Amino acid sequence: MSEESFRKGDAVEWDSHGGTAQGKVEGKITERTEAGGRTVDASPDEPQYLVRSDKSGGTAVHKPSALRRIGKKS
Repeated sequence: MSEESFRKGDAVEWDSHGGTAQGKVEGKITERTEAGGRTVDASPDEPQYLVRSDKSGGTAVHKPSALRRIGKKS
C-alpha cells in the first residue's frame, strides 16, 4: 500500500465545503475512538489523522488519502 503517512505538525490541505482547507496534523489515530466530533473507525492498518484547521481552529479526522502535504518538500 502506497498511502502517505503524516506526522504531528505536518502542514496539510484537504478538500472542504466550497474549497480547500489547510491545517496541521495533531496526531495519528490507530484504533476506534471518538475524535473530531464523531466515531472514528481506524486501525493500525487503516489509520486516520486528526487535523486542526488553520482558519477555524476546529479539529477534524481524515483518511490519509484525503490529505495532501503542503509547504516544504522533503
